[in-house]
Amino acid sequence: MEETSIEDSFVDLYCEEEEDTASITCAACEADYHETGADDNAVCRHVNTTVYNISHELVSQPQETPVGIVESYIVINCREEETLQETTDTNDSTEIRDFQGKQNLEEERKKQHNKLESLLENLGLEQYHREKLSLSEILGIDEKTITDDPGKWKANVPFYFLKKLVMVNVTARNVKAVSCDSNDPPSESNCDDESETAECNFEDLFDSPNKAEKFNPLDIITALFLCSDCFVQQELSLKMSMCQFSVPLLLPNCDTEQCTLMLWAMRDIVKKYRPPDLSKSKGFIEDRIVLSELPMVSFVRLGECSLSKSEILNKLLSNSQQYHDTFVHHNMECGDSPRRISNGLTEITWYLPCGNKNMDIFSEPVAIANLRGDITSYETQYSFLCQTSAAVFVLFDQLDSECKLLTNKTHKAKIFLVGNQQSKSLTPDALKKITNTLGLTKNNIIIKTKQTNDADFVKCLRSTISGVLTKPEVKMSVEQMADVAHELGISVDEDSPECQAGKKNADAITAQIEDTFKYKEIQFPLQGQIWKELTFLEKEEFRLRKVGSENIENYKSNIEKKKEELRKKQNSYAMSDAITCFISALSSPDRERCYFLKWMRMNLDNLSRIKLSGLRELYKEKCKDSENKKEIKEIDRQLSSCSLGTEHFFREMGQIYEASLYLPETYPSRQQLQHLPKLCAQLLLDGFPLELVDGDASNIPLRWVSDVLSQLNDLVSPKNKILVVTVLGVQSTGKSTLLNTMFGVQFAVSSGRCTRGAFMLLIKVNEDIKKVLNCDFVVIIDTEGLKSPELAQLDNSYEHDNELATLVVGLSDITIINIAMENSVEMKDILQIVVHAFLRMKEVGKKPKCQFVHQNVSDVSAHEKNLRDRKLLLEQLNEMTQAAAKMEKKEKNKSFSDVMEYNPETGNCYIPGLWNGNPPMAPVNAGYSETVYELKKNIIQLLGRCGSTSNNILEFNEWITSLWNAVKHENFIFSFRNSLVADAYMRLCTEYNKWEWEFKKDMYKWVTNAETRISNFGTVAATSKVSDIGEYLTQLKSEAATELTKWETKLLDNLKNYFEQPEGHVYLVESYREDFANSTKTLRREIENSVINQVIAAVDIRRGMAELDKIKDNHTKKLEDQVHQLIERCRRRSIQMTEEELDNEFGKIWGDTEKELSFSKLSIKDISSSVLHILAANLSLKGSYARELLSQKKLQDCGREPFKYRPEAFLDRAKHKMKKFLGHKDHLIEIQKVADNIINICCQFVTEQIERKTNYHDTYTQEILCIIDDMLKNKNVHSDVEFEVTLKQHICGLAAREFQTMHENFLHVNDPSRCLDQNKEKFLADFKDVFQKKDQCEKKAQEFTDKCLKPAVEDYVNRSLGPDIIDKMLTNQKFSTRVFFQYSVLLDLLSSDDFESYLSYILSYEKYIKTWILHEILEHFSNEATTSEFEEQHIKSSIRRIIDAIDKAKQENSVNLRRFVEDICKELGDQLIIPQDALGAFMILNNADWEQFALSLKQSVSEMGHTLTEIFKEKQFFVKLQNLNLKPQNELFTKLIGCGTQCPFCKSPCEAGGKAHTEHWASLHRPTGLGKYRSCFSRKLVPDICSSLVITDRNFRCHETNYTFHLYKCYKEIFPDWKIVPDVSLEASDYWKYVMARYNDDFAKEYNAKPAKIPQAWEEITYNQAAESLKESFGIR
Repeated sequence: MEETSIEDSFVDLYCEEEEDTASITCAACEADYHETGADDNAVCRHVNTTVYNISHELVSQPQETPVGIVESYIVINCREEETLQETTDTNDSTEIRDFQGKQNLEEERKKQHNKLESLLENLGLEQYHREKLSLSEILGIDEKTITDDPGKWKANVPFYFLKKLVMVNVTARNVKAVSCDSNDPPSESNCDDESETAECNFEDLFDSPNKAEKFNPLDIITALFLCSDCFVQQELSLKMSMCQFSVPLLLPNCDTEQCTLMLWAMRDIVKKYRPPDLSKSKGFIEDRIVLSELPMVSFVRLGECSLSKSEILNKLLSNSQQYHDTFVHHNMECGDSPRRISNGLTEITWYLPCGNKNMDIFSEPVAIANLRGDITSYETQYSFLCQTSAAVFVLFDQLDSECKLLTNKTHKAKIFLVGNQQSKSLTPDALKKITNTLGLTKNNIIIKTKQTNDADFVKCLRSTISGVLTKPEVKMSVEQMADVAHELGISVDEDSPECQAGKKNADAITAQIEDTFKYKEIQFPLQGQIWKELTFLEKEEFRLRKVGSENIENYKSNIEKKKEELRKKQNSYAMSDAITCFISALSSPDRERCYFLKWMRMNLDNLSRIKLSGLRELYKEKCKDSENKKEIKEIDRQLSSCSLGTEHFFREMGQIYEASLYLPETYPSRQQLQHLPKLCAQLLLDGFPLELVDGDASNIPLRWVSDVLSQLNDLVSPKNKILVVTVLGVQSTGKSTLLNTMFGVQFAVSSGRCTRGAFMLLIKVNEDIKKVLNCDFVVIIDTEGLKSPELAQLDNSYEHDNELATLVVGLSDITIINIAMENSVEMKDILQIVVHAFLRMKEVGKKPKCQFVHQNVSDVSAHEKNLRDRKLLLEQLNEMTQAAAKMEKKEKNKSFSDVMEYNPETGNCYIPGLWNGNPPMAPVNAGYSETVYELKKNIIQLLGRCGSTSNNILEFNEWITSLWNAVKHENFIFSFRNSLVADAYMRLCTEYNKWEWEFKKDMYKWVTNAETRISNFGTVAATSKVSDIGEYLTQLKSEAATELTKWETKLLDNLKNYFEQPEGHVYLVESYREDFANSTKTLRREIENSVINQVIAAVDIRRGMAELDKIKDNHTKKLEDQVHQLIERCRRRSIQMTEEELDNEFGKIWGDTEKELSFSKLSIKDISSSVLHILAANLSLKGSYARELLSQKKLQDCGREPFKYRPEAFLDRAKHKMKKFLGHKDHLIEIQKVADNIINICCQFVTEQIERKTNYHDTYTQEILCIIDDMLKNKNVHSDVEFEVTLKQHICGLAAREFQTMHENFLHVNDPSRCLDQNKEKFLADFKDVFQKKDQCEKKAQEFTDKCLKPAVEDYVNRSLGPDIIDKMLTNQKFSTRVFFQYSVLLDLLSSDDFESYLSYILSYEKYIKTWILHEILEHFSNEATTSEFEEQHIKSSIRRIIDAIDKAKQENSVNLRRFVEDICKELGDQLIIPQDALGAFMILNNADWEQFALSLKQSVSEMGHTLTEIFKEKQFFVKLQNLNLKPQNELFTKLIGCGTQCPFCKSPCEAGGKAHTEHWASLHRPTGLGKYRSCFSRKLVPDICSSLVITDRNFRCHETNYTFHLYKCYKEIFPDWKIVPDVSLEASDYWKYVMARYNDDFAKEYNAKPAKIPQAWEEITYNQAAESLKESFGIR
């Protein structure tokens, strides 16, 4: 090669390619321009290597390479397999780099930019380089959350890293290599089997074993930091610090060639350690790491270095017993991959002592910094480290004696040179020259000799660093480093305008805080004593513990007044400066607001930490002297309440908002605060927690929380479905840490910040997993610890824990029970609380799932070893369940599995300890993270199974309100009232009522059809081929049983399907399922009895009628024969006879025939004896006394006088008089009322039977006795045998006389002689027609229509109209359920404003209801159009049926008219009851042509349709009602009156659905004075309401208690079937308070008592308030 100038040599190198293209291994790649690995050593890749001869005689060679020798090496970019060739002279590398930097600066920038873009594209992060990753994105639940394998996609790598890091998993940096081409087939061995070993290619053993693409962990970390917003960066730094990973101090951006000081990112890292001076006192320092002034020791590399800097640092910071990779190095997984964007990254970590000399590496805390890359390339970062570090250790292999970087005199740090003797350029002479140049001493140089192993070398380094730490020249916090950064042109992440604005706003508030106690008193006046007093009053309002002898309603009114006064007091305070600033800052733009809240939290934590530290020291001092008990107690109180967090500001906001609601709506101060809930809702969406339970006052500001959640619902609708996960456990057992690890959230866990109360957070559910979870958000609730030492000394601590546990268990879909002990024996207290909560939830319809988490159980065999413990746990759970069930009066729950689904094998999770080693230098245990991850996956799977029960936000809101109101009562289960449960129950009742009515209606139609067929049995209209009516009865019974079974099965299937549907919150009413199933079976029995009785009665009556019909037929035939003979005689005379002559002739034969016929008088049955026989059978089970009483009085004499019950026994009469004198509610009056009611209902039944104009049947008496028995059973009145016998005698005597008259009337109507006489005129007319041979077709068609078809159709319409009217009424919401019915009746009463109506409703409830229903029906059908529509419809269907029957009969080719008519009747026999008398009369003396008759009949039938329509239109609706077979008013009454049971105290009717319910309840109870209760002494009406009385220690006495006193709160011991739920609010019973206040004097006069002492608040209730309270009580939306 020709000789060239020096200048040319740098730009014009000549290369020629050699023939050998084989892959050559690079043995010593030490050139500076190589890409470097994690340990800063050069890294080479040899793919498709080409060897070049590069002639460089004019370029100096390194000492190891003689002139002219070829040095060949290659570096590839793994991504695109681009070959990068770089050649440098290692001695003159600096000059070459400088020159190339000047020439190719622009190209280098483009290259670096491309590198960044290329990597981000590979990692799937390119979109986040512009729009940064947010916390909501990385914390959201998606499919990756429950996927272990990152898959083959490169884009999954960073998110897999994030997923693990968020869960504080120390294996997060173990990045898996990703296949460059996922379609590549797996590599195959060159040898198929051992026999072919000789032919194997052994060269592949020397190839790289992994052809997959690898990413250096540092590149991934750098890329994620570059692509994340400031809050994600902060989260990443925090989690990395917890894992004891180094965190970015200076973050390079190769796109801009700038670096950033990550001050904000590290702000959230808090560390605890114990320096030597606190070892004895066992004290510790806890501080935010960026604020701690610590000496920093930095490690950098100059040029190439054969020592792995990062690996040395890891050994330096690790104990010999436990090595930890703080820094990424080349021997880690993927650590040897080339760094593409992370050169220039400066990382920092901290070594913090624990105070144990034997364990601590350094006795003083120290920061360790590590710069990635050569300092000659990153002078800015090096300068920064030199000005902020106490010492800088420079690792090198060779040094330039005139190195300018090392001789910079502005650097403050001590410089230590660290070399490796293995480097040939490192000689004593060279070192001496350098030390002289740099002014260093021998102590500043550390050489790793060939004889020195790694352990000794590290020991030497530690010793040097320890020397630096004894007297560090520079101590600087990271916060102070920002000034140095600014001087050097390094940007600081906190310099953003939003961050500075947020800081400014936060500092403006927290700078004013000196004494937290005084600050809280001055700035938060509303949440102090006032809020605690309000909390007490709210609970007292529900518990009434201090009511004493005061009037309850007056007491409650006074509580309400006090509450209003306290709210007024709150409103009297002007908004404090702190809150004004706080709200103002919250109203700033989104990012600024988030910065502000972060700054606030950090500033307040810092202040609390300082305060707490001082108090702890003081506490220690005072504890040394036992006489300082008072002072110790005060310090203890201060320790419990010294914390000050953002929750206090939000709490004050909530109180201000709640107080403002007591101001008039038009007040500006109220209107100005209306935006606060929306503001807070937005914060929830941004990931900030909302305080649900105020931990200091143990209360929920319900209106505030409710309005915040309502606003949240508005913000996210329609995506508002949520599932809830809650954690419960003993204090300081790692509940918050568990949630933070599991979901990546940040519940407060730092020292002195134990969770108080309960907080909720929202986590978004991504679209890819929504189908699995069936929700849009998961709500996480963190709670304060149970069995808290601070609360343990309080009397109500157990109550407080129970309240909290019940609330959160009730709100959650899955409850994690956190137990920080391996031995389950010590869990007894917490288990009792938890079991109580689960039992309560089961009883109110909620069924959360449960997961027990046992913490600090590290043994791999824990699950097996703890088999016995799990068995013991289950035993304890069962024991606790029985104890809790006894306390809650729900003894049917015998085991924990009765309360909820629990499998000891799958329901327990054993989690190892959090730290792997000894804090503060211990990283989080990988086992902890992995086990929590498995728990998380399990919980998400469980949530997937809860998806069908997920609430939306508004329903969650309702649960909070109802649960909290219920836990305020002492008896939760019997105090729980929830509108969601009420709605679900109402929907179930509405559906069941529809099914029930369909069942009843179908069976009514069946019975009607059966009665029609029975009435036609044995006649020409008979449809059955069976000739024996007894056999026919058996057939009908079988048919009825089939129909009943079909419907019973259908209803039970409907019920089953209803409870299997995913919507409608059916799981909330699961406890009522059995009641409704039993109601279905009861309904079937009732309908079966009724159906069979009706069929038997109809058959027996038809049997009797068959004999009469036979007699009538004989008479008619006899007469017909006589008339035919007369016609023949007259025709033989061959003379024309006049009308008079025909009349005379007919009169003679009529008289003769009557004389010939034997009209035996029909036998009249003695109904009284039949009734007596049935009554005796009914009373046979009541014993001999009943039989004796029955025999004392004749049935004929009973029921003639109004019923008055007078006990015969002298003792009973004496008792009655004494009780009356004492002023007790008269038991006999109650019994008399029950008797009167039963008599009314039975009389109505008798009337209905009489109106049917049939014959008497014994089933009627049986039905009456059944009604009496049912009503006596359902009424809450104790009755004796004497009363029952007397009452039944009275009713049966009365009924027997009525039935006797009915029977005699029936016989009279059906007397054959009378029936014959009725047809005399008709027979005469027919005789004349036949004799005169007139055409009878038209006349006979009209006769058949009028006498046979018209009555049948009219009867059919009357039988069909009843169900139609009921159907129509049931479309009215008033009649949909018993609850809505009660609401409608009471609202109507309120509107009518009539005392007499109220009196009738209260004293004669059933009578009033019947009248009301009838009135509603009459009013609804006052417009005749509706009924006319039904009537016309049935008439038209009947006409069509008749026409079809005529057409079908014509096809039969009848031989005569009789046969033709019989065929028509047979076709109509299953729908129309053809009157047999009229049909028989029609059939005789008929000579019409049947074909002509058919034409005339069609016309007559058509005209009949119009006639009937007009007849029905002209009838008044009330008259129509009386003619109906099925009376709508009675059916609706039966349907809506339910069981008919009334509250034992106030007589409010039961509203429970179905008939076979096991528990009675009413939505709205009333003052007991309205039910005639009065004071024994003052005779004043009692205004107390039983829904208030049942939570007091007041007593009652009544007949059921034998007039001995009994506690109201234990009323279930006397009335176990009743559930009286306390009012949800003071306003809930405003309706009856309004009524009693309005008619107090009227009721007193009517009840012969003095007016009640009405509370003033009652007098102020308005009509509108009364109406509104009615809505609230009945849950009407």
